[in-house]
Amino acid sequence: MKINKLKIILLAGLVAGISPAFAQHEHHQQPAKDTTQHEMQDMKGMGHEGMDQQTMQHGASQMTHSFSLSLPMTRNGSGTGWQPDATPLYAYMKHGNKWNYMLHGSIYLRYTAQNFNNDGRMGSSAKFSVPNWFMGMAQRQVGKNGLLNVRAMVSLDRLFDGGAGYPLLFQSGESWKGEPLINRQHPHDLISELSVAYTQRLSEKIDVSIYAGYPGEPALGPTAFMHRMSAFNNPDAVLGHHWQDATHITFGVVTAGVRYGKFKLEASTFTGREPDENRFDFDKPRFDSYSYRLLFNPSANWALQVSRGFINSPEPLEPDEDVTRTTASVQHSANLNGENKWISSTAVWGLNNAGGHHKENSLLLETNVQLNKWAVYGRYEWVQKSSAELGLTWYDVIPKERFPISLFSVGVNRQIASFGSTLLQAGGQIGVYAVDKYLESPYGKSPLSGQVYLRLTPALMKM
Repeated sequence: MKINKLKIILLAGLVAGISPAFAQHEHHQQPAKDTTQHEMQDMKGMGHEGMDQQTMQHGASQMTHSFSLSLPMTRNGSGTGWQPDATPLYAYMKHGNKWNYMLHGSIYLRYTAQNFNNDGRMGSSAKFSVPNWFMGMAQRQVGKNGLLNVRAMVSLDRLFDGGAGYPLLFQSGESWKGEPLINRQHPHDLISELSVAYTQRLSEKIDVSIYAGYPGEPALGPTAFMHRMSAFNNPDAVLGHHWQDATHITFGVVTAGVRYGKFKLEASTFTGREPDENRFDFDKPRFDSYSYRLLFNPSANWALQVSRGFINSPEPLEPDEDVTRTTASVQHSANLNGENKWISSTAVWGLNNAGGHHKENSLLLETNVQLNKWAVYGRYEWVQKSSAELGLTWYDVIPKERFPISLFSVGVNRQIASFGSTLLQAGGQIGVYAVDKYLESPYGKSPLSGQVYLRLTPALMKM
């Protein structure tokens, strides 16, 4: 298969344009475990008085968390979510007199093959694809205790991978040309986030914040997969995406939150309908759904959340079906005694309840181990999907309401070059599926998937 030359030119131009602009302003700091004992205590104390005093002394020159002057920026997740404070950060940064700016993202140029050992069966497909996303953020301090934050996220998925997205065996969710997408990951919208937020610090332990996005992300689920460091080197969406974190692109969301110490309680009203097939427009805001979430970071290495969302008519092909989504997750990050050596792991459980017998669970365990230029990463995924989700409605007899699907995938990559604070990596991964015996007829036995890729990403910001 050939990649359109225009797409390659566009991709190269985009990379060439954004890398030097921010790379020359990147601020380098030392990893936590490479600092002196005094600095180490300061790092451990982020979110407490040490971080507060540092922020007060340096004002706008010191970038903080997006929703708190008292927390480190490494806690930023997607939307208003939290990651562990010890999470490494790969980004470009620029400090201004009043505003601070940050840009991060990822571009993969890859060849992927799905169910390649069962040629001609469902989901057997191969393609060159270019998964990508870019997020920019600007923030400034307002007075002594106010914080203004503006974000924008874009994805060129639709331009490079078309309306049907890229092949991904047993993936489901959203549609193309009026038909449900099955065994494919849908492309993300060109504008994936456009949000503004304001936080007021009431004391060192207490913040109140308001966040509005069109589109944006409600308080539901863990940090979205493309922002999790446990998935840092994995090009694929998770099979449980629409059970766990699919609301990360919502056209119309308002979230109010209050932090007390290590806890944060949030509530959102948002549009339940998932993005439509036109990836270049702004969908109609409905504000017909709501969610709540409790976040808890017991230490610098851990981040926990539980959440529940009441989602009105998420799928346009099933407009009368509402979904109650419940999620819980644990994230862990730690330095491995060296520059650019770290481990990050995530466990996620998600349940979609559409009433009656339509209750489907998902489970995800994923880890990334970074050893300077080398990385090893993997996922274990388990998800229950209905016959409709898998495109099996043509069967005369459906023997089960839900089919369990498991995937174990492992990958490795290596940095092969760096320029302008940007890394070029080469990697590959393999996935092995375990499926219900009733799925062997349409899909074949023990389906396999694999891919090889080149990737561009910002270099590590050393803390």
